[in-house]
Amino acid sequence: MSADFWAGYISGAVGILIGNPLDLIKVRLQARDAIPSQTATSYVRQFESKSALVAGTAAPVLGYGALNALLFVSYNRSEAALNNALNTQSSLWTTWVAGAIGGLATWVVSTPTELIKCRAQLSSPPASSWNITKQIFKTEGIRGLYFGGAVTALRDSIGYGFYFWSYELSSKWVESNRQNSSAFSQDAAKVLLCGGLAGVVTWASIFPLDVIKTRVQAQTLEATTVPLLGSSESSTQKRLGAVEVAKKAYREGGARVFFRGLAVCSVRAFIVNAVQWAVYEWIMLELGQGRNKRVEPI
Repeated sequence: MSADFWAGYISGAVGILIGNPLDLIKVRLQARDAIPSQTATSYVRQFESKSALVAGTAAPVLGYGALNALLFVSYNRSEAALNNALNTQSSLWTTWVAGAIGGLATWVVSTPTELIKCRAQLSSPPASSWNITKQIFKTEGIRGLYFGGAVTALRDSIGYGFYFWSYELSSKWVESNRQNSSAFSQDAAKVLLCGGLAGVVTWASIFPLDVIKTRVQAQTLEATTVPLLGSSESSTQKRLGAVEVAKKAYREGGARVFFRGLAVCSVRAFIVNAVQWAVYEWIMLELGQGRNKRVEPI
């Protein structure tokens, strides 16, 4: 495996372990009105146990490590290929396009990972990621694990385009405004700052899409089964798509509903991505693949 694969995998797993408690709060804020069975009291009680704070961690630790590895490998190869095709040096434009390609490439991993994570974080009583995976596969098959895939792919493509773009932009700005020094402390501070800013910019750019994705994936087959009028039998309603979910959310809470949880998410994004980029850059440096090393396309 390449250096950027392992650097991406390890940094992704570390990021999940650090940010899961705040991600748990974000997801529940986003889906609060979409799960009528959860009252305000039950919503609060779910945070009383320590196990609730790590709910849904198993799937993303495994899945997001692989996702991050795939993301960085796809991004590095795509940027190198674009620069070779255009016969030019890296630019912010090619960085954004390469990031979008990398984000789109993660769809095969991110959709089931996000689905399982959301269901685990919203389940009451808490359920393990493995039990949720088995239940989905048993009732819906492999297609069930990719429910909400279209909006997830759109979110990841746009978001990761801005992710790498903002990291490169802020890195260039820091480099142009600091003294000529390569001291490790300054380099570490730069990576932490630029990584944190990249995380905030990314989530701010796609947060409404993430709200829609969460509400789409929060729908289960059980939640769409309602009693027939005047009958004890049940009728299964069709789960809503992304457009229908967006319209329903807007009718219920206006434009504000699409930004609920953004503050919590921004705090989490800065912390997680600062650490994630620092771990990635450090591993790449240790493996002899620092930022000055050119990545060749496959």
